[in-house]
Amino acid sequence: MTTNCRPPERERLLSAVNSYGSQDGVHTLPSRPCLSSQEQEEELRRKLKYFFMSPCDKYRAKGRKPCKLLVQILKLMAVTAQLILFGLSNQMVVDFTEENTMTFKHLFLKDYVDGSGDSYAVYTRRDVYDSIFYTVKQYLALQNMTLGQYAYASDGDENSTALQLCQRFYKKGSINPANDTFNINPQVVTECVNVSPTSHINPGETLKYQNITLKFYKLISVSIMFKLKAINIQTIINHEIPDCYTFQILILFDNKAHSGRIKITLDNDVVINECSDPSVFGYANNDAGRLIFDIFVILLCVLSFFLCVRSIIRGVRLQHEFGKFFRLKHGKEVSCSTRMEFLNGWYILLIVSDIFTFLGTIMKIGIESKNFASYDVCSILLGTSTLLVWVGVIRYLSFFQKYNILIVTLRAAFPNVIRFCCCVAVIYMGYCFCGWIVLGPYHDKFRTLSMVSECLFSLINGDDMFVTFSHMRQKSALVWLFSQIYLYTFISLFIYMVLSLFIALITGSYEAVKHHGICGMHPIELREFIAECTDAPNSGKFREVESSVCSFFCCCDRMTTYGEDNLLVN
Repeated sequence: MTTNCRPPERERLLSAVNSYGSQDGVHTLPSRPCLSSQEQEEELRRKLKYFFMSPCDKYRAKGRKPCKLLVQILKLMAVTAQLILFGLSNQMVVDFTEENTMTFKHLFLKDYVDGSGDSYAVYTRRDVYDSIFYTVKQYLALQNMTLGQYAYASDGDENSTALQLCQRFYKKGSINPANDTFNINPQVVTECVNVSPTSHINPGETLKYQNITLKFYKLISVSIMFKLKAINIQTIINHEIPDCYTFQILILFDNKAHSGRIKITLDNDVVINECSDPSVFGYANNDAGRLIFDIFVILLCVLSFFLCVRSIIRGVRLQHEFGKFFRLKHGKEVSCSTRMEFLNGWYILLIVSDIFTFLGTIMKIGIESKNFASYDVCSILLGTSTLLVWVGVIRYLSFFQKYNILIVTLRAAFPNVIRFCCCVAVIYMGYCFCGWIVLGPYHDKFRTLSMVSECLFSLINGDDMFVTFSHMRQKSALVWLFSQIYLYTFISLFIYMVLSLFIALITGSYEAVKHHGICGMHPIELREFIAECTDAPNSGKFREVESSVCSFFCCCDRMTTYGEDNLLVN
């Protein structure tokens, strides 16, 4: 005699099918007996408890290996090793570039002194001409005097111009301060003189630059542009084949302000190319080894990405199941905070780190193959991904109560801290705008909004207080008095009140966690529902429900019972 296992509507909605309310009854496993509503509720409780277990408890409950934990540890070591190798290589590039930039400043800037920075300028017409002629002469005599091995670079033609001397000026300009009159056509005109280092071909062409006439009354700027080539042989220290560098040098005489002071700056852009015929005795090219390691890192990131995405999808499915059960039993919707418990933010963080690592590794391969030289973007991607990977390890430490205090305290204090910071930001921005407009003309640290923000943030942390007070120019007694009131009120408000309240918020959350534990971290309805399950991880109750065969990346399997494949493995 066949037993009818179709329950009434309420029990059928509580049954362990793929979705509550399903009319599909053909998926029932032959070996699975019909469960009562109480038994199905206990299975859901057990399933939720398993979801929030630590990897160690899950191993004791189901015997499943913590695959994601092992993948994250392996990825942590691989990404860190990759970052260190890239950092060492990048550091040699930075050192070589900075040392050559300093060399160029001493070679091509007349009477340059280390540390001049923005103070390097000229003030007479004769000094402008002397500085220009000095730069061009040094360029022409470079190979006979420099200590480094440099070569002239051009656009491909051996006889083409390698240096370009240009002046930019207004099309028409007439300024008469005596009569307070001026007549200016703002259209900009550019005139250039080309200088070639191959003076033996046509010496007259090389000396054309000495006939240049600068129109100081309408001059905007004078620029000298040229390229030099060099080889960075210090990479041999790291058993790497040296790279060939092309330095694109720009020396700019800036007269936009027309203040009688022409600032001179030297900018050096670097293009890294693979040398045409590298040969280092006793060294072999290890590009293949680095490429294999980078591919290994990419595969690890892809694996980690799919594991985390699978867990997030399973968490969303479990959240829907619990929501439908809660709605059926209690007649109301699950709160938003309860739903967010099923969305693991750590997995999102790891997914972002995987994406950044993948993109950074692709760029690293391109840099090492000399296809492009975006060191800054690659450094940001690899550095951020490594930071996120290391931060993600805290998730596994948070399963132990003695190591969990940081995460629990930050999580408890986060809402109050955000609300507090929003209120403080309004006051802070008010001080920034006020300081910029009033003190900007009289204090170097208040010239721009970004500098004002940096200065005020330093004052909050007790840095450079006396220097900020003492550098205030006393040209205006009214402004000086305002500056004293401004600084004293800001320091008193933010250090003695705002900063103390901020610390009090964190301390209060810590004390609450310390005295009341972490039981309040989960929403009440979810915590109370799970608490009714008293089964220990090693009780064997979590092994009772069998699962269907599922592939490694499967996350959307359809089942009839709360089987093992419906459980989330964190």
